[in-house]
Amino acid sequence: MSDLERTHLVGIGGAGMSGIARILLDRGLEVSGSDAKESPGLLTLRAQGAKVAVGQAATNLDLFGDRGPTAVVVSTAIKPDNPELVAARARGLTVLHRSEALAALMAGHRVACVAGTHGKTSTTSMLTVALQHCRLDPSFAIGGDLNESGANAHHGHGGIFVAEADESDGSFLAFTPSVAVVTNVEADHLDHHGTVEAYTTVFESFVDKIEPGGLLVACADDAGSESLAARAEARGVRVRRYGRAATGNERDVTLLEHRPDGGTGGGVARILLDGAEIELRVAVPGEHMASNAIAALLAGLELGAPLPGLLDGIASFGGVRRRFEFKGRSGDVRVYDDYAHHPTEVAAQLRAVRPAAQGGRIIVVFQPHLYSRTKLFATEFGAALALADEVIVLDVYGAREQPEPGVTGTLVADAISLPGGQVHYEPSFEKVPPLVAGLVRPGDLVLTMGAGDVTMLGPELIAELDRRVQPA
Repeated sequence: MSDLERTHLVGIGGAGMSGIARILLDRGLEVSGSDAKESPGLLTLRAQGAKVAVGQAATNLDLFGDRGPTAVVVSTAIKPDNPELVAARARGLTVLHRSEALAALMAGHRVACVAGTHGKTSTTSMLTVALQHCRLDPSFAIGGDLNESGANAHHGHGGIFVAEADESDGSFLAFTPSVAVVTNVEADHLDHHGTVEAYTTVFESFVDKIEPGGLLVACADDAGSESLAARAEARGVRVRRYGRAATGNERDVTLLEHRPDGGTGGGVARILLDGAEIELRVAVPGEHMASNAIAALLAGLELGAPLPGLLDGIASFGGVRRRFEFKGRSGDVRVYDDYAHHPTEVAAQLRAVRPAAQGGRIIVVFQPHLYSRTKLFATEFGAALALADEVIVLDVYGAREQPEPGVTGTLVADAISLPGGQVHYEPSFEKVPPLVAGLVRPGDLVLTMGAGDVTMLGPELIAELDRRVQPA
């Protein structure tokens, strides 16, 4: 921790970096940082005491004055020629990857890490809220803001640290968890890993990081996770599985039934745990969320939390921002926003949303994320989005990637078949609100979906819908 006495974070406004900054500030350490543009997150960090600059320049390393930072933290998104990183190396300062800084903050705690291609943010969040409900006050670092607290990180005093473990760049190998959860393993982030085999192998390396005597919680319904569990078990790692009732591999927790709860918009799962049938209530919709809740339950039990408190805590979980987040309504048209950006996530969420639509149509505004992912999974995205009634496809949100010739949102739009509806490719943001307003009918549900700036459309959609119903 001595290296983190005065920490400068390059890209401090990002989800992972801002979480580290929050914890450092909570621990009474000094924090500075920079980001490319102003944001509400930067305002919050300044209010907590961080010194934050907008724009990136070598002089930002002097925000502490003459003392200078004791460490500079960067993420994989920071390029080698970033002026602050170049200056830090020239000065001989300690440079840490975000995961290394987070691992340093975990020291002295029992650590629970949640990994997986899908569901890790929701599962980490459920576990955190459940432990808080049990008054265990965990520290946590999550890739999204909890609806309960509005925060993505916190320094707790309970001796437990819960963290979302990011496999996208392999950085989760910096952690040594006592409890590791793997929700699923499915091809993704091949722009970094290169091959499906390399992506799978990094999860094996993650499991090898579990401390002696620790536990792997794995989903037996997912082929990748179950295969990982079997190999881990063969190497002597203790494993607890969860999943639907099935022949073959035994489940430590069996999901016997899941049914939507029309009163809350969530669901009720009937599970079998240690020979006893238990009702598990989840306030967010979808069987996939019930599965995430079971993973959180198993991890919480391993951390010593009582079963009744965990069940009550999971039932109270109000969701994570950008995970089927209600943005508002115009008349009887509801607008939601969701982070789903992989075909499996899109399909799972649309299946979960169908009961919540209450007989109305589902209109999806989808923004593909990354050129590499769009090119690789265009057909799969088409099949997933076909679960909606009307689909508007935006252009690709490139994020860290450069445009690739021929790879646009049309690849996804052309792959969607909607017998009863229409598919629209609309690369212009400003044209989307009037397009949606012209499509909706009373009782419809509108869902913006993707990992990019499509999240900004929700308020604009509601405003446009409101204008349509106001008298001239």
